[in-house]
Amino acid sequence: MRVDVITIFPEYLSPLDVSLVGKARRSGLLDVRVHDLRQWAHDRHRTVDDTPYGGGPGMVMKPEPWGEALDEIIGGCGAEGAPDAGVPDAEPSAVARPVLVVPTPSGTPFTQRVAAELSTAPWLVFTPARYEGIDRRVIDAYAERVEVRELSVGDYVLAGGEAPVLVMVEAVARLLPGVLGNAESHRDDSFADGAMASLLEGPVYTKPLDWRGREVPEVLLSGHHGRIARWRRDEALRRTARNRPELLRATDPTTTDRADRATLAELGWEPGPDGRFGPTEPDVEE
Repeated sequence: MRVDVITIFPEYLSPLDVSLVGKARRSGLLDVRVHDLRQWAHDRHRTVDDTPYGGGPGMVMKPEPWGEALDEIIGGCGAEGAPDAGVPDAEPSAVARPVLVVPTPSGTPFTQRVAAELSTAPWLVFTPARYEGIDRRVIDAYAERVEVRELSVGDYVLAGGEAPVLVMVEAVARLLPGVLGNAESHRDDSFADGAMASLLEGPVYTKPLDWRGREVPEVLLSGHHGRIARWRRDEALRRTARNRPELLRATDPTTTDRADRATLAELGWEPGPDGRFGPTEPDVEE
């Protein structure tokens, strides 16, 4: 997979050289290219922002630098009458049509499912903005040429889009074949698709057996794979009910088994009139 990131703070993306993503880059599984947006700003101050039309606080990122940067990086990809071969370096991953990823708090939520979708794309181009964002005409113009995904990593506002890029690149990269040492490692992750809607992952343990008087749950020492799988499933249900109850409410009861339903009943969750799970209402004395 090829990943391009256009930013006014290239140094912010230095974590992409370390850990899992860095290893994927060194092994050739991930081709990450970080570009300084200011190289496409041509005035003496390399200006990339200006005041907003209509007034208001803050500054808006100018369309000219972004347009030139995307034209050069994406080339003629998707443009009418322009061959994809116009992409610089014309590598196998680059001749495909890229997905333009726009980190923004006003985007749709970035979830594990979205990460899985993006992991199938051969080429991602990220546009982390600063200030009040990028002139909307840039996004609208490129949406006519390539797929655009406006994505949010949470209901909060950051100083810029570089931190979300780090989050998204790592979430996507670990799903690429060959990146994780164990190909099964991500299958039990929180939010991984399973029999139910997304569940949080349960607790994990390692050596020593006893740490400060706290012992590893006995079932994990039993060697009984069925009991261990059931315990992990129950712990995932408990953690999800406690920390993310909305995920259980979104679960289709027909995808649960008898043991799931028994555990949920112990936690005070039953199918409601609409068929969805919800906490049971406490009895009210007359």
